[in-house]
Amino acid sequence: QVQLVESGGGLVQPGGSLRLSCAASGSIFRINAMGWYRQPPGKERELVATITSGGSTDYADSVKDRFTISRDNAKNTVYLQMNSLKPEDTAVYYCRTEGVRQLGYLTTRDYWGQGTQVTVSS
Repeated sequence: QVQLVESGGGLVQPGGSLRLSCAASGSIFRINAMGWYRQPPGKERELVATITSGGSTDYADSVKDRFTISRDNAKNTVYLQMNSLKPEDTAVYYCRTEGVRQLGYLTTRDYWGQGTQVTVSS
């Protein structure tokens, strides 16, 4: 069993910054990719950013140059540094892991975190 726990969400003023963290727990051997998705109120869940185990990153156009994704492979943790936040960034942010291989297992699985609320408002 693998569990993802997000932290760092909250209320911030426009132009402010937040740093989200997501730690994967369990007997994990490898996580191929980690990322962040978000779901604004009344809208579909969308990709924000992803990062592979090798460090390759991908960003949604709406957050590129403002958000930075990073990971600590030794800690199985992914981060999302969010700068210059806008009201339209308000959403529930979900951590996502893909290709998670646990110790002693040959197969891999994908997991979702429980979500953390980010609200950008004055």
